[in-house]
Amino acid sequence: MRNKQGLFAAMFVLAIGAYAVLTAVPAVSAAGKRGPQYTSDGKLMLPVGYRDWVFVGATVTPNALNNGKAGFPEFHNVYVEQANLAAYRKTGNFPEGTILVKELTLVRNSSHPDGSADEASGRGFFMSEFSGMDVTVKDSKRYAKTGNWGFYNFGHHALPYATAAAEATKEECAGCHMAGAGKTDLAWIQFYPILRAKN
Repeated sequence: MRNKQGLFAAMFVLAIGAYAVLTAVPAVSAAGKRGPQYTSDGKLMLPVGYRDWVFVGATVTPNALNNGKAGFPEFHNVYVEQANLAAYRKTGNFPEGTILVKELTLVRNSSHPDGSADEASGRGFFMSEFSGMDVTVKDSKRYAKTGNWGFYNFGHHALPYATAAAEATKEECAGCHMAGAGKTDLAWIQFYPILRAKN
């Protein structure tokens, strides 16, 4: 009898624990993603968990190869949620609510004039520390004037990043994407083979 009572008590505790966990999880959309979150004054909140999303790829244009004045001297590591990547590869367009995270990473200290360094794998360019984050959000109603995407900068500096960011102007970000990547839903797919792959 005592064993049965102990078993029922344990099951009751587990049920309560499971309920607490489930009710603590933020609401998700039908696509299974949390989606963009905004403050009461319209700023985009810093995305969470993005390093567990799909890594789309990285580009780097170091200062040493651009007369010391590269516009984007860091590695740009791009992440997107799996469901949104799958939709893009199928249709050529990202779904509403898609978040693209571009986390910046400094180039590791160079040992050559071109900015490259010697490491165990050979001479090349290697990542150092996190140094900032840019985020784009797909919402055709909210961002109709900027090609259906909103662009945000959470700081170009070491961690921690800002917890929320105001939308960048068209001149700061969207205009370049609209002019150069308008036919590919503002994504620079020439830099990311995973966006061009069909399987």
